Amino acid sequence: MSHTLDTAAAHDEPLRNNPHKVALASMVGTAIEFYDYYIYAAAAVLVFNTQFFSKEHPSAAILLSLSTLALAFFARPIGSALFGHFGDKIGRKKTLVASLLTMGLSTVLIGLLPTYEQIGIWAPLMLCVLRIGQGLGLGGEWGGAALVATENAPPGKRAWYGTFPQLGAPIGLFMANGVFFAISAAVGPEALVAWAWRIPFLLSIVLIAVGLYMRLTLHESHVFKAAESEGKKVGAPVSTVLCKHYKPIVQGTFIMAATYVLFYIMTAFVQIYSKSKPELSAAGYPMGLGIPANTFTGFLLIGAVVFGAFVSVSGIGADKIGRRRWLIGVTSAILLFGLAMPLFLQHGSPASVLGFLVVGMMLMGLNFGPMAALLPELFPTEVRYSGASLAYNFAAIVGASVATLVAIEINKSFGIFGVGVYLALNAGLSLLALFSIHETKDISLMDVH
Repeated sequence: MSHTLDTAAAHDEPLRNNPHKVALASMVGTAIEFYDYYIYAAAAVLVFNTQFFSKEHPSAAILLSLSTLALAFFARPIGSALFGHFGDKIGRKKTLVASLLTMGLSTVLIGLLPTYEQIGIWAPLMLCVLRIGQGLGLGGEWGGAALVATENAPPGKRAWYGTFPQLGAPIGLFMANGVFFAISAAVGPEALVAWAWRIPFLLSIVLIAVGLYMRLTLHESHVFKAAESEGKKVGAPVSTVLCKHYKPIVQGTFIMAATYVLFYIMTAFVQIYSKSKPELSAAGYPMGLGIPANTFTGFLLIGAVVFGAFVSVSGIGADKIGRRRWLIGVTSAILLFGLAMPLFLQHGSPASVLGFLVVGMMLMGLNFGPMAALLPELFPTEVRYSGASLAYNFAAIVGASVATLVAIEINKSFGIFGVGVYLALNAGLSLLALFSIHETKDISLMDVH
């Protein structure tokens, strides 16, 4: 009889994933999603102004191309609400598969789009629709990957295991810029702009297959299964989290704001600032350090390696001293880094631009890494997918959706010092949000209310 009861209990116990397998699967999945996301950003800076917009007004085409970046940021909270609803209702695993397919198929279709010369205004309209598709996919991706990693982590190591989905960002950045660098080196900048830009988008179909295989082999999170068996699931997770847990959403949003502003100043604004853009200079924008595009892409590859290394370091530190104390220290350093921006870029050389990117990516990694642990820790299990995803993606609107365009305009009026102040002010907002929360390092994810 006792043996029968033990067997039944073992049968009822949710199957647990191997934490190492979960860490790898979450890292591979987010790397694929961020690869898709970043190849769009690279193409928007390098290519799309000539392929999807009229060439009659070059400066307007550049700004329009960059403005399409913002569409995904505004779509991301919608994606987090949509996928968060199903992630909290039917589980993390199925929802992560759906988010991967949404992002991947949108990316592949971008690589097949006709150009402005071929179909006119329909080209940018279709580009915008697919960019929104990318935003929806990534909006649902991050929260699920962070939860799968942290809900399966061993005790005392949630921040460390949470860094694995965070590593998807630098790995995706490296892959995206590496592909563009290799293609440009192989066929030349002219062919890259004319047709070869499509190759990175079409390659995404191979990555989708890899990501699907990794995710379909996982079990559902035992934390979610336990909440489900205890009847803790809610009928409308998104409305519940917005009504009852709006405070941690606001806190999480502003905690993440400086991270986003820093990243897009480095990868988009500084790329434009560093290159020679005669059409922008003619329109009154003080730009153009004359650094070749492929040189800057090489700088981003180095930066991505630094970014990834310091993401890993951050998980160890945040588990030892706590998320709050760790992030307060790093965010304070980002504030000072913003004020020091003119020292790197005012009369920048290739060496000083590389130095700016290396220091910035180091700070980015130290700040970004613990977020996959901290944001989920702010919410109870039954609304954790929705809450963490919404906070993360609202931060994208606050900190990243228009960061590049705002930085360009500030630079026009106030110079590079003004751009640095813009970064420092956002770091100040993040510090205020960090001071408003309690430490979450030692809480149980089952005990968050």
